[in-house]
Amino acid sequence: MATTTLAEVTAELAQLEDQKTREVNVRHGDDHGVNLGALRALAKRLKTQHDLARQLWATGGASARLLAILICRPRAFERDELDVMLREARAPKVHDWLLNYVVKKSPHSEELRLAWFADPDPVVASAGWALTTERVTKKPESLDLPGLLDVIETEMKDAPDRLQWAMNHCLAQIGIEHAEHRGRAIDIGERLEVLKDYPTSPGCTSPFAPTWISEMVRRAR
Repeated sequence: MATTTLAEVTAELAQLEDQKTREVNVRHGDDHGVNLGALRALAKRLKTQHDLARQLWATGGASARLLAILICRPRAFERDELDVMLREARAPKVHDWLLNYVVKKSPHSEELRLAWFADPDPVVASAGWALTTERVTKKPESLDLPGLLDVIETEMKDAPDRLQWAMNHCLAQIGIEHAEHRGRAIDIGERLEVLKDYPTSPGCTSPFAPTWISEMVRRAR
């Protein structure tokens, strides 16, 4: 498909809709019924079409927005445009893909990280924490790691689920990547007990920060 109309793509998305897939996704907060493998295959066929991506996003549908993320040009979005898109992305999968596939590749990612980090909307704030965790892992220079641990220690226990998960991930990565803060990160996790009883499949690492940190450090030895 060299050039494709919005009507053609939305019709194809409707054909890919599967009720059983929708039921599974809805249980995780994602209101769409398109198999992600089929969605990726469609994106591969469409290739990059940024104008079409913008049109798909504007429809508001979760499957259309996921497809839009796959066929857009991440660096072509302006800072304010990405801010609006992130605030509109309430479905977890759309939120995660937008953050990982678009925002992290944007020249505006650091500016947005700072803007979102302390946003009063916990879903938006979770994006700021996710971008901070990326910095903790890949570019920690100039980050105040003790200050981040202070905030986590004070606020993570009572944070809403998605924000709590993002803060817990940051806590774990600080402990994994920065040996000088590992003891404190483990201590915070043990005292707060966030995600301590989270069900974990056999062979998977628990998201409970002390367990997560210890296991990843063990594997790196």
